[in-house]
Amino acid sequence: MSLVKLTIKGISYSQTQNGAYALILNEVDGERKLPIVIGAFEAQSIAIALEKEIKPPRPLTHDLFKSFADRFDIVVKQVIIHKLVDGVFYSSIICERDKIEEIIDARTSDAIALALRFSAPIFTYKNILDKAGIYLNANPSDNENAEDDGALSTPETFGIENDSKPDNSYAKLSLSELHELLESAVQDEDYEKAARIRDEISKRES
Repeated sequence: MSLVKLTIKGISYSQTQNGAYALILNEVDGERKLPIVIGAFEAQSIAIALEKEIKPPRPLTHDLFKSFADRFDIVVKQVIIHKLVDGVFYSSIICERDKIEEIIDARTSDAIALALRFSAPIFTYKNILDKAGIYLNANPSDNENAEDDGALSTPETFGIENDSKPDNSYAKLSLSELHELLESAVQDEDYEKAARIRDEISKRES
């Protein structure tokens, strides 16, 4: 079976499961998206790995695994989403140590969180993408089945509200105050707040 390379498109709030998030993966050489429902902790861990400028004051579980692997010269070479059963994705982490390759089973959310930290590629098999891949319609009014296509909201960075309205309380603050708030939010490990503040800073500095 042929492998298809995936990239992370974004994370959105899941509108089908309370307290869950949808990780949206995009095929590199195509238009299909692979949505995977993940928990809040995993969504936070993946978002932090994507947001390079946000550094947790204490290591998260996946950061700890990365440090442990580095200490013992273990490298994650790639992640493969290899099976889909009853809506559940199964993944393998391909590791290497002393030129010996090992395959470790993992939850897909954990595997992707680690792949980001090791800058390892993410793959799935073509038959899985054929079965579970979807096209997210950018203009729902063009499709009479728009309500079905909208089961997942537009991919967004973790911590951004679905309605995408700006936080007026941040708009009133100066850049220096925003930077202080950002540092404080990171220290408090409030990464949702940190993401909103970072976006306000980015808008000002762009």
